[in-house]
Amino acid sequence: MRLDRTISARGGLSVALVLAVLWALLATAAMAQTPIDRERIRIEDNWRFTRGDPAGMTTDLRYDVRPVVERSADGRVADAEPEDAVAVRAGDSRVLKPWILPTANAFIADPAKRHVRPAGDPGSDVAYVQPGFDDSAWTNVTLPHDWAIAGPFIKDGPYGGMGRLKSWGIGWYRKTLDIPARDAGRSIFLDVDGAMSYATVWLNGRLVGGWPYGYNGWRLDLTPHVVPGGRNQLAIRLDNPPESARWYPGGGLYRDVWLVKAAPVHVGHWGSIVRTPKVSKAAAEVTLALTVDNDSDAAATVEVASDLYVLGAEGGRTGRPVARIAAVRQQVAAKGSARFDGATVIANPRLWGPPPTQQPNRYVAVSSVRVGGRVVDSYETPFGVRDIEFAGPRGVIVNGEPVRLNGVNNHHDLGALGAAFNVRAAERQLEILREMGVNAIRMSHNPPAPELLDLTDRMGFLVIDEVFDSWERKKTPLDFHLIFPDWHEADLRSMLRRDRNHPSIMLWSVGNEVGEQYTAKEGAAIARKLVGIVREEDTRPATSAMNYAKPDMPMPAEMDVININYQGSGIRTLPGQYPAFRAKFPDKVIFESESASALSSRGEYLFPVSGSVSGPVRPGSGGDPVTHHVTAYELHASDFGSSADREFSAIDQNPDVAGEFVWTGFDYLGEPTPYYTSRSSYSGIVDLAGFRKDRFYLYQARWRPDLKFAHILPHWTWPGREGEVTPVHVFSSADEAELFVNGVSQGRIKRAPFAYRFRWDFVTYQPGALKVVTWKDGKPWADASVETVGEASALAATADRSRIAGDGRDLAFVTVDVVDSQRRIAPRAKLPIRFRIEGPGELVATDNGDPTDLTAFPSATRAAFNGKALAIVRARPGGKGPITLVAEADGLAPTRVVVTATGK
Repeated sequence: MRLDRTISARGGLSVALVLAVLWALLATAAMAQTPIDRERIRIEDNWRFTRGDPAGMTTDLRYDVRPVVERSADGRVADAEPEDAVAVRAGDSRVLKPWILPTANAFIADPAKRHVRPAGDPGSDVAYVQPGFDDSAWTNVTLPHDWAIAGPFIKDGPYGGMGRLKSWGIGWYRKTLDIPARDAGRSIFLDVDGAMSYATVWLNGRLVGGWPYGYNGWRLDLTPHVVPGGRNQLAIRLDNPPESARWYPGGGLYRDVWLVKAAPVHVGHWGSIVRTPKVSKAAAEVTLALTVDNDSDAAATVEVASDLYVLGAEGGRTGRPVARIAAVRQQVAAKGSARFDGATVIANPRLWGPPPTQQPNRYVAVSSVRVGGRVVDSYETPFGVRDIEFAGPRGVIVNGEPVRLNGVNNHHDLGALGAAFNVRAAERQLEILREMGVNAIRMSHNPPAPELLDLTDRMGFLVIDEVFDSWERKKTPLDFHLIFPDWHEADLRSMLRRDRNHPSIMLWSVGNEVGEQYTAKEGAAIARKLVGIVREEDTRPATSAMNYAKPDMPMPAEMDVININYQGSGIRTLPGQYPAFRAKFPDKVIFESESASALSSRGEYLFPVSGSVSGPVRPGSGGDPVTHHVTAYELHASDFGSSADREFSAIDQNPDVAGEFVWTGFDYLGEPTPYYTSRSSYSGIVDLAGFRKDRFYLYQARWRPDLKFAHILPHWTWPGREGEVTPVHVFSSADEAELFVNGVSQGRIKRAPFAYRFRWDFVTYQPGALKVVTWKDGKPWADASVETVGEASALAATADRSRIAGDGRDLAFVTVDVVDSQRRIAPRAKLPIRFRIEGPGELVATDNGDPTDLTAFPSATRAAFNGKALAIVRARPGGKGPITLVAEADGLAPTRVVVTATGK
């Protein structure tokens, strides 16, 4: 008898339907025994790590065949034209690409273009993936982990562009996962926030999948490979190519890795979309779409409802719900997904906006998923209520208020901590930038760690989220262009879906200075495709940063917003392009997505001083080819860039420009133009250690014009320069200033139009004191003094915080100054300082902000650079009580500072 034969001629149930009902009942019963709480477990401790593949390994574990790089070189100019890709053929090699590509399927819109996994598990015969392999001799590491940051630096040869730290090569990570028997029937996933790069994952010897691009987060379904009630062996192989970046990419599992457990019916990966289509002070419409996955073998009737709460300053929900989205019920097919849409209104909403004139208020939607009346999943979606309008020549309007973009670019490394993401280190950077007046961040040139966007949400920074530095044309021989054809859709959609609920994101960028600017219609077609993907996924506008494309070229027309790099004030000898872009695009917002690229070494003042307002770095004119330092008078820039002063003038003469994003907020590892023997860049407004350069105060005067201060440069301790011309400059938002040397006036200056500093270019040095007195609108504004400092006699330490969590992650940043007998910083001191820790803590790294210093970051001895050094301290996991940092130097009185660990 056929199973689907009708058993009643009078409309009775078919056998097939009876079986379906029985399966549904069984599935419901199984679900009733499954833990309902979604678990998201950070797996950070007790990873085993080693570099290189097993000796004698014959299995080919390459993702794909790559071009051969025969010669390496440093010093390629940053605005060089990208080149065509080099064609390679896989030949007979059985690479892993066919097994990895299916990981992208969830992000490929056209089902016909999704990938089918071949049979088999390549690599299962490799010792490192097998559960029984003894990895006890491997290094025990805690994630996030950057395998290269400890050094040593490469002192000779190329690779200065990548930071002189060997981030490339093969690395393996192994971790035993204990999956209890009660997890049988649950869906279990591995979420990786970032792995550098070409990751391949095995579980219990089975190849699960992977992801090539090092900056995106991704998920693998471990469920078919998990053995509940037993030990499960996870193995991850990374293959980070050399010459794959123009800056330091880091290496390893450098962001968090998570184990996610959920009931078979659950909210899918990045499965929520919150939007606020109508916003006013009186009411805000909120829409919420949830994608619910059903991993079980039976269809399920699912009900979804959501409550909306106010989020407190620390991220926890407060009080009672302020609104509710009514329950929506529908059936979700077995092994299928369904979208649940709902909407509500928040009365008198607390709006999200950038300080100081607005506040970054946030909400959270708490969604409950029910099957058979029982909650099987709870999912939280933080969001903000705000309205952002891109209003052409009126600029960016946030909640009805025009907001001038005072922005910076930042690369992803955290200085001495490398690429390994740390929330406190990133928060410290944002705090310093906020002090300067920054209200916007461009994530150059890749998706950031998700916690960084949590910080920009909480602190109220506007964000440009960027996905690619290259498309099909290459900037370095082994960069993303190798995988762009296969992965651009998946990588772009994954960034958009991960980040779309962050209120801080105002704009999506699909590229940076891509080579397709040079290929006319062909490049514009790729741009159109990428912008189209953004429009499919989100309502915010899309752009790409352009350093070459001019207004009459095809690519700018494809962009919702015009982002230009350096072209506003003019690249090299070319005139500024703001007027031309405005004439071509009268209704689009225009701003400089990279401006300035000014260069300097903190506290290094070189003579003679240029009389111009901006110029390139040359020997004897801004740069010292012996010491490899760039003058701190802040008048010099990369060849394609300009000083801050020149950028300010270009923007002020084009008031319909929405603002700028300076290259860069902080110095970063790699790309050390113009001296490629150095470890780090010179372009930061703040140095690699987090110490403010003089340029910080130039931007602060512009971006915080109501802040009463005056900043004098240079220092006034110049033994041997007596009687020599030593120009003095002052940064302030005042409009008049008078300088005194030992009480003698050097002249009173009224600020000229389009001038952004006061300068006395013919001051003669004599020991003593400089004093500046300033006025604004005819009224006294601010005074400042700089004195000649005596011999160094002691060290003085200051911690950025007196208490830290004892979780092994929280950090204290301790500044150590070399001071004279009157506690004044010795501005030329470069003597070695020794650090040690007493108590339940450890010294993570030291630094000094000197781009030429190739001392390894973990070193407990660090030379001061122009009077300053940095020590980074953390508590040992579980540590509690006082942690004392002691700093000592020969011939100087030591110093100590206490930071209290509060336990976990």
